[in-house]
Amino acid sequence: MTDPSRYSIHVDVEPAYLDQESSPREDRYVFSYTVTIHNQGQVPAKLVRRHWIITDANGERREVTGEGVVGEQPMLGPGERFRYTSGAMLTTPVGSMEGSYELIADDGTTFTAAIPAFTLAMPRTLH
Repeated sequence: MTDPSRYSIHVDVEPAYLDQESSPREDRYVFSYTVTIHNQGQVPAKLVRRHWIITDANGERREVTGEGVVGEQPMLGPGERFRYTSGAMLTTPVGSMEGSYELIADDGTTFTAAIPAFTLAMPRTLH
């Protein structure tokens, strides 16, 4: 079992609706999300894979996996942060995303960092 104090990654996500890229008449709702990944552990770790679960308001679920994030596999030393922005498109004005990152620590230990669920919502659609 991995020692949580040695391998601790905190993930924070800030979503935004992209009005100019969206077209509600065509069921096209585009969102950006800015992710901050913070290594709160004691060892350097490299982010090697991502896994996203994207769910729209109809319950349609899509999974996205791949190497790294935005074409990079960032190495994060203890206390370091990596920030990037990416995007997602839905066919409904509201949805959610969640997932995980797979990391490899300098000592060879592979571990997972959870990406907490967050809401994607066109303004004025949620009360």
